[in-house]
Amino acid sequence: MTGVLARVNPLVLIAVSLLALVASLGIRDLTGAVITLGGYLVAGVILLPARSGPPARFAAVAAGALSVAYSSWLLGGRHLEAAVVAGLRIVVLALPGAAVAPLVDPAVLAGQLGQRLRLPHRFAVSLAAALHRFDQLGRTWHELARARRARGSGPGRGPVSRARYAASITFALLVATLRDATGLAVAMDARGFARARTRSWAEPAPWTRADTAVLLAGVALAAVPHAVGALFVR
Repeated sequence: MTGVLARVNPLVLIAVSLLALVASLGIRDLTGAVITLGGYLVAGVILLPARSGPPARFAAVAAGALSVAYSSWLLGGRHLEAAVVAGLRIVVLALPGAAVAPLVDPAVLAGQLGQRLRLPHRFAVSLAAALHRFDQLGRTWHELARARRARGSGPGRGPVSRARYAASITFALLVATLRDATGLAVAMDARGFARARTRSWAEPAPWTRADTAVLLAGVALAAVPHAVGALFVR
């Protein structure tokens, strides 16, 4: 079953991420936090593909959890267990979303939103286009940086020079993004997205047994801390 999540419906991936919020709300003690996090980790090892995106995204989850744990420890009477529980609650909340986010295909998501949820096609396609553009922001940043270095306008060694360089690249990225967004809006209107009432889709939006299985697994994981709290209530 390795890599099952790479072939799952994007709606299921989003649902699993939202169900993590339900799981985090059920964490009340260290036992429930450890068991819940262990369940999510085991599910991730079994279902996630070997390469599912940059590992740096998990560093953001760890940084958020550590900051919350430290704040809880510092402002909550320096109670270590309460601080650890608060940090693990953040990990349970954010880890599933960070894990499955690179697996969401914008084109497939648009098809599912338009065909299965019956959302307006203009909204579905616009969302897919926005997600595509978001994925290209990093590439555009590197292209702008290479162009400036080729013209001899690279950053200096000092922090002020590097800050000015980053600000100029950010402004250029904003201009490029607005230009691309304008072109995309004109292209969508030229294809009748403003006035068309019905629209066909390039590919079907099926619902498979794997989708059902993963969704049920997400529901079960979300119920774990609530079940643990009921069993080990003090």
